[in-house]
Amino acid sequence: MAMSTSMPTTAADNGGATPPPDMSKGLPTVLVSAVALIDRDGRVLLAQRPAGKRMAGLWEFPGGKIETGETPEAALIRELGEELGIDTAESCLAPLTFASHRYDDFHLLMLVYVCRKWTGTPRPLEGGELAWVRASRLRDYEMPPADIPLIPVLQDLLM
Repeated sequence: MAMSTSMPTTAADNGGATPPPDMSKGLPTVLVSAVALIDRDGRVLLAQRPAGKRMAGLWEFPGGKIETGETPEAALIRELGEELGIDTAESCLAPLTFASHRYDDFHLLMLVYVCRKWTGTPRPLEGGELAWVRASRLRDYEMPPADIPLIPVLQDLLM
């Protein structure tokens, strides 16, 4: 039986060389939920990561980590209150997509929702800035790598 030389499966198949490590193993997975808040004018809210946080200064969709025993929707409602001072109901959160991205020290799995109805006026309670952005201008804002693939999804939805 012939062995493929393009895809060695063991060190012996690779002429004794050690195969490259699987970089996805051993990294903790961080589960987060995020939201595209869409106002009546069809603009999306972006939040700038505050100084002192990882990736400070980058723009992202609001949200945060899902705590043990918490649903993604409950985490998002909690985070919106803590970060922006707004409230919404689970029934106002529509699942949109997800993003999966490997950073150097963890793997991020982000569940993304759309929300068009909330109470209160969003304000940056944890520092940073907020910006209401047209879908066509989302690429003008520097974002974390995990957020970038969400741009065309939102553009398809809103343009």
